[in-house]
Amino acid sequence: MSQFTFTSALRPLAVAITVLGTMMMTSGYAAAEDLPGKGVTVKPMYNGIAEELFESYVVKLGLENLGYTVEEPAQSQVAVAHVAVANGDADYYTPHWYPLHIAFANQAGGDAKAHRVGTLAKNSIQGYSIDKATADKHGIKSIDQLKDPKIAKLFDIDGDGKADLYGCEPGWGCERVIEHQLDAYGLRDTVTHNQGEYFALIADAIERVKEGKPVLYYGWTPTWINGILRHGENVSWLTVPFTALPDEQAGADTTVPGVGNLGFTVNTHHVFANTAFLEKNPVANKWFEQVQIPIDDIDSENLLIHKGEKSNEDIRRHAEDWKKAHLDEWNKWIAQAKLAAK
Repeated sequence: MSQFTFTSALRPLAVAITVLGTMMMTSGYAAAEDLPGKGVTVKPMYNGIAEELFESYVVKLGLENLGYTVEEPAQSQVAVAHVAVANGDADYYTPHWYPLHIAFANQAGGDAKAHRVGTLAKNSIQGYSIDKATADKHGIKSIDQLKDPKIAKLFDIDGDGKADLYGCEPGWGCERVIEHQLDAYGLRDTVTHNQGEYFALIADAIERVKEGKPVLYYGWTPTWINGILRHGENVSWLTVPFTALPDEQAGADTTVPGVGNLGFTVNTHHVFANTAFLEKNPVANKWFEQVQIPIDDIDSENLLIHKGEKSNEDIRRHAEDWKKAHLDEWNKWIAQAKLAAK
């Protein structure tokens, strides 16, 4: 066989190998020597809320693309998770809300033991809302109007004459703000802060709005609830007379442009990671610094959860679909993270 014939015969194989290599790289695979996290097992945590597992899986997928072996995120209460990360029982927690979770971070030992990294998401709004029909009929715009027993009674569900607030689940951090504000705004005598499993409580609130009954509730973005209780359509935000926050959040700006002073800081979401882990794993640290998820994308994914796609397998698939939809940006983040190994 001539040299020309031999080379020609190999050409299709060479092309096939090149194409396969390209496909592997764009699909998130890479050669073993290009995986700086290989051999390292990572232990993540989240707060057990399905609606926040999506962010955890996005972070997990990136670490896996970098070669790390990442365990399934372990469930824990927010305060306990911060302590576990600080003590090295877990490597990171998502999402850490800033400044809502400052107290948990401080109590866990401060930056020397663990700290927030990067910004996973921006513009998380929190506040009090009521159904729009009652707001419009009675001219209710501010939470301090509930100091009036007649106004408060409109939202009475159990018959004690006080407004029933669908509030924050214990241990999330938002309950500290609400309890602080009930005193600051003089609402103790007219408002009851009902706490429990939040999504069970809010399901009842949604039904009351659908039935045309008055409702007072605490809520935030991003979450699927906003796709059902739409502000400006069937519910309205309530402003506060002045900013009143627990000590660790004192001085924060609580005004939302175009809405007003909602009384809660606009939060950002972060990876909260063990400091020693970050020092040993600069590649993971760089990944945490870069990955970002638009708040509207989290809202959209949360709506899928509400519609029944709520298993861990479903939510991981949502994360994988999100990755595919942002693959160009994703690959740039991965490439930058790999540079940290050098």
